[in-house]
Amino acid sequence: MSDFIFAPPPQPFAPVRGGGRFAVRRIYCVGRNYAEHAREMGHEPGREPPFFFDKPADALVIGGVGVPYPPETSDLHHEIELVVAIGGEARDLAPEAVPGVIYGYAVGIDLTRRDLQAAAKKAGKPWDLSKGFDASAPIGEIVPAAQIGHPKAGKITLSVNDTLRQSADIADMIWSVPEAIAALSRSVTLRPGDLLFTGTPAGVAALARGDRLAGTIDGIGRVDTTIL
Repeated sequence: MSDFIFAPPPQPFAPVRGGGRFAVRRIYCVGRNYAEHAREMGHEPGREPPFFFDKPADALVIGGVGVPYPPETSDLHHEIELVVAIGGEARDLAPEAVPGVIYGYAVGIDLTRRDLQAAAKKAGKPWDLSKGFDASAPIGEIVPAAQIGHPKAGKITLSVNDTLRQSADIADMIWSVPEAIAALSRSVTLRPGDLLFTGTPAGVAALARGDRLAGTIDGIGRVDTTIL
């Protein structure tokens, strides 16, 4: 007989190509990891240490399910991203050791309430709720690194209603996947089930109800959703 006060919530997960489910523990995200996106957000890019923010694990949206337009915003933005799935413990790793703890890769979308973020930044307040709201992290299938290796380059795109909005190459990231994960592992212990959204290229823009999103990364896969 369970001694929980109420039933524990379902375990968030992402599907794995070829079968299986990747149980998700935490979602981390890298901020401003493409130079042109940093510039479009009003920042001059540099090589200072990367910074990170979080999303709740249950913000994941899988299987192409639609995303309800969130409350408290009139400026919902899309951000297409490479997602890294962690499969081993990582604490204070050197970049060259990072591939050994990566399970696989996926394509994800970091949805952002841009007006809430801008207001919080202007007031010098945290902007967690601009990023970590319900259904803010659509994700496609995780592809095991055992199948595709560790991609260092590949075209990354996002289209809305079949019109291309974002297009770049993951090779354009300011901090590579090994560099970003090594930096994060100095602050927290990464464990199997963690995801890292690695930042978005330029071209972020507003979404409206009914918009159909399709994101791709060459050699990895795609993610699809609709704003409801």
